[in-house]
Amino acid sequence: MKEDNSPLLPDRYPQTDLFICDVADAVIKSDMASMEHPIFTLSKKPIREVKTYENGDIILEVTPSSKGIANIYDKDILIFAISQIMAARNEGRPYSREIMFQARDFMEFSNRHTGGHDYDLLRDSLDRLDGTRLRTTIKTGGEETWEAFGLIDGAKIKRTRKDGRVTEWGLRLSEWLFKAIEANEVLTLHPDYFRLRKPIERRIYEIARKHCGAKEFWQIGLKKLQKKCGSSDASRNFRMAVRALCEFDHLPDYSVSMESDMVSFRNRNSAPALLGEGYSVSLRPDTFEAARKAAPGWDVYVIEREWRQWVVSLLDQGMEPPRSPDNAFIGFCRKWAARQDL
Repeated sequence: MKEDNSPLLPDRYPQTDLFICDVADAVIKSDMASMEHPIFTLSKKPIREVKTYENGDIILEVTPSSKGIANIYDKDILIFAISQIMAARNEGRPYSREIMFQARDFMEFSNRHTGGHDYDLLRDSLDRLDGTRLRTTIKTGGEETWEAFGLIDGAKIKRTRKDGRVTEWGLRLSEWLFKAIEANEVLTLHPDYFRLRKPIERRIYEIARKHCGAKEFWQIGLKKLQKKCGSSDASRNFRMAVRALCEFDHLPDYSVSMESDMVSFRNRNSAPALLGEGYSVSLRPDTFEAARKAAPGWDVYVIEREWRQWVVSLLDQGMEPPRSPDNAFIGFCRKWAARQDL
């Protein structure tokens, strides 16, 4: 019951098996191209129609096999492979496009169950990854060429002849993806990425990680965010999904807020951007709610940064700080909105 009520899946392996700690503890990394563009479907149901996506000079066409287009949970295998390759690369160990692994290592790495059915799901994921074909002009390794390729160049499962027990799993990454790895076009993901329950939550996190990164904040229109997610859901349902992220505030690394049709991401790990020092007073949570009403449609965290800079400038002139910072900030928001409307 506790698992059902929590916005995040439980951490199923808080104490990693000593024999697989080197694999399970590898830093989680993903390629930037698939974080930026909607390569993977968000549906668990088989999608057998061709997906097309255009953004500026980027053209992406994703063609399914009979098993359907690879989904965002299938991508976990690629994240696992990229993470192992990057770990080997950073430690000076040999590496290649071919990855051999034990299924249990992958299950623990991606916070999955290890029942018999889960191994069947892993095989299905390899099938979809192998069958999904891309045609795109997305750059990797600093080169832009029109290419047609698969996400992986094959997969295999080794079994013993006597009892049919699986002894090893393997896959070969596409040259396109391997080129991105060698060019360091990868980003680190938060471990709680694998605890996100819904496909749309994973996709929104990827986009925030790619665009907001280590910056204090980043903002995007709701319609554009839905397009970048590759969501074919009704706009009202997508809006509800974003509101849920705002309400439960469980997205790793970033807090999410939405005013009208603007979605804002604020880095949980960055300190407020202040000019000068000496005014790091904290504002109450209800102050930000009042600020949003005073400046509807504006990112109050952007206004907060401007307000703090303004207060610091007053202090530098020898003036006194506001007696009531919360009321002063709300008043500043009201004047800010009025100036922008002129």
